[in-house]
Amino acid sequence: MFDIRPVKSKRDLDRFIDLPMRLQADDPAYVAPLKMERRQALSAKTNPFFHYADVQFWLAFEGDEVVGRISAQSDRRLPGIGHFGMLAGKDDPALFKALFATAEAWLAARGLTRIQGPFNLSINEEIGVLVDGFDTPPMLLMGHDQRHVAERIAERGYAQVKDVYAYLYSTRGKAPKWLDRMTGRALPKSVTLRQLDWKRYDEDLAAVVDIFNDAWSDNWGFLPLAKDELDALAKALKPLVHKELVQIIDVEGRPAGFGICLPNLNEAIRDLRGSLLPFGWAKLLWRLKISGVKSARVPLMGFRREFAKTQIGGLLPFLVIGRLREEAAKLGMAQVEFSWVLEDNLPMRHVCEALAGPPYKTYRIFEKVLPA
Repeated sequence: MFDIRPVKSKRDLDRFIDLPMRLQADDPAYVAPLKMERRQALSAKTNPFFHYADVQFWLAFEGDEVVGRISAQSDRRLPGIGHFGMLAGKDDPALFKALFATAEAWLAARGLTRIQGPFNLSINEEIGVLVDGFDTPPMLLMGHDQRHVAERIAERGYAQVKDVYAYLYSTRGKAPKWLDRMTGRALPKSVTLRQLDWKRYDEDLAAVVDIFNDAWSDNWGFLPLAKDELDALAKALKPLVHKELVQIIDVEGRPAGFGICLPNLNEAIRDLRGSLLPFGWAKLLWRLKISGVKSARVPLMGFRREFAKTQIGGLLPFLVIGRLREEAAKLGMAQVEFSWVLEDNLPMRHVCEALAGPPYKTYRIFEKVLPA
C-alpha cells in the first residue's frame, strides 16, 4: 500500500528532487541535475511558468521510504488539457496506479478533460519519457528515465500521442561536400549571418522570442514562449553562452532565423551527484572555462514561416547549422545534439537526418481522456 502525499516543505522538495538520483544510482548513463538548478526550476519564486499554471507535486511513500513522485500542471493558457510530469518510481505497477490516480483526480477536479505528458513542467522545458537511447547520457536539459517508466504509463490507459527525436551531429572531419557547396558560396546581399551582440542583448533576445513564436506556431502542442519565461531561461543559462554559438540570420535587415548552441553542462557535472559542495564549484568552473566540454546541444532554432517555401528559406537552416558547426568545432566540441524535433516536423527532420543520420534518442508523449 502506498501513501501519496503532497509536497509541502523544503524537506519534501529535497526528497522529490533526490529520488531519481537514488533510483538510477547504478545506471552509468544517468546524470544527476544540479540540485540548485532543480530547486529554482520547481519554485514559483524563480520559474515564470507558475505565473500561468497551477502546479502540484506529490511523493509516494512505502512506509517511511520515498519510492515515487509525480506532478500535475494546469496551464491556464491550455483550456481543457492538463499535464503530468516529474514522473519517477520503482518498478511496481501498483505504485504508478496510485501516482496517476492522484494526479488525474487533481486535474479532473479543475474541469480538465484530457491529460498529456510527461512535461517537466511545460512543453518549453523538458518533455517526453525516454523510450530509445538508454545507453548514452542525456544532454543539457534533456531527461533520462528508467526503462520501465514508459511501459507503466501505457498500462494506465495512456496512448502515444507524439514522439520527439534527438540527433547527434559530429563536428569532426570535413563537412559534407554538398553542405560546403550550400554554405560556402557568397551570401545573397539581402542575407546577413551574425553572432549574438552582447551590447544589444535585449534586442537580440526579443528577436529570438518573436521568431520562435512565429516559427513554431503551427507545431503540435505549441505554447508561445512568454518574454519572462525566456528571460528566466536566458538568465539561468547565461554563464554557458558563447556569443559565437548564438547565430542570428537577417534578411533585408530584419531577423529571420536563429540557432542557439550551448555547451553540454551534463558532461561537466556527471560525477558531482547534483551537488556543488564542497569542491563541485571548482570542478565545474574548470571544466567549463579551462578544460572545456566536448559536446553541446542546440535547444532552440527557428525560422520565420514567411520564408518556408522560398529559395532563401531552404538555405537559412543550413547556413545557421553550418556556422554553429564551425564555431563549436573551434571550441573543441566534437558532438552537437539537435533536440528536440517533433516526429511530424518533416522539414527539420530532413535537415537533421541529412547531416546527422537517424535519431539516436526518442522521447514519447502520452495522452488520456480524463473521466467525467
